[in-house]
Amino acid sequence: MSTTSPRAVPEPAELLAAMPFAAGLGVGLREATAERVVGALPWSPEACTAGGILHGGALMALADSVGAVCAYLNLPEGAAGTSTVESKTNFLRAVTAGHVVATARPLHLGGTLIVVQTDLRDDRDRLVGQTTQTQMVLRKTAG
Repeated sequence: MSTTSPRAVPEPAELLAAMPFAAGLGVGLREATAERVVGALPWSPEACTAGGILHGGALMALADSVGAVCAYLNLPEGAAGTSTVESKTNFLRAVTAGHVVATARPLHLGGTLIVVQTDLRDDRDRLVGQTTQTQMVLRKTAG
């Protein structure tokens, strides 16, 4: 699948700098293309709930951040950005150590909506969650 826009792809560090919340959480971007975005979040006690389990909100923030980059890299010509209108996560396994790798891929690239699926895997390559998010394409306004 190729991007609908001929835009140059920014470096992962530049993309992460545009997301201060994700950067503050510890999200790192490893790869960013229109076809696939890969990021990671290390386990830390500060991001846990009871019992040393990585908080679902931290996992959702990782998936949302990586998915948003995927949507951005697939914006159609003339679009200004995106906004998440729906995000659904299935949690499949607890994470109690190591790190989580998120891999986002576009499922639908439209002029109004972009749908992205993000798989979350632990450092043993086990699926710990899956997020599907819908992003509304925002158009530039005159003015």
